[in-house]
Amino acid sequence: MTPTVSLALATLAFVGTHLLMSHPLRPGLVARLGEGGFLGVYSLVSLATLGWMIFAWRAGDSSDPMWLAPIWWAPVASGIMLVASILLVGSFARNPAFPHPGAALRDIPPPRGVFAITRHPMNWSFMLWAMVHLSLSGSPRNVIVAGGILILAFVGSLGQDHKKARLLGETWRDWMAKTSFVPFGALLAGKAPGRNAAPSPGALVGGVLLWAVVTSWHAPLVSPLGDLLSR
Repeated sequence: MTPTVSLALATLAFVGTHLLMSHPLRPGLVARLGEGGFLGVYSLVSLATLGWMIFAWRAGDSSDPMWLAPIWWAPVASGIMLVASILLVGSFARNPAFPHPGAALRDIPPPRGVFAITRHPMNWSFMLWAMVHLSLSGSPRNVIVAGGILILAFVGSLGQDHKKARLLGETWRDWMAKTSFVPFGALLAGKAPGRNAAPSPGALVGGVLLWAVVTSWHAPLVSPLGDLLSR
């Protein structure tokens, strides 16, 4: 089995098990294993498939890409990743998407911060990450992993909307009407006040720090990537 085939199978396993265990299989597994048992199995499967992905990724290479981004795109891509970092950090604060099966029905507060930008800030941070990486290089291993993460985040977001609407009924549907799936959609449509969309100081500071750390970690890759892009 080639590293590319192994990576494709690992990514399929990672994405497929996440989607299946998060949505159609979850109720049955929780009923049999309990919430704690389910989370344990879910974590083990996730770690195993992620480990497989990492192993297959490192065994391959980025030779013969189908496309390479021009030099001028690098700072634009970095700017998009800054937005993704702010969305990711902001998604951990008072996430109204956290109600889970068995949770008591309650009023969901009006969307604020990154949740006024999109009701799926975490998944959109992953989607932006995937789209940025796909735009930079069309190497087979990059297309497989970034494409898999993009599918997982997109389909997972749709699954969350469906699950929350089923569990919380009108409470969730009312909150959905005040938000948008696509970033800034609710703001442009006038469904959410613009003043509510300002990310919190924690999201801004944490997002910038995360972006800075990841950008610094990528720094050793900039020189060889620049050489490739300039050819």
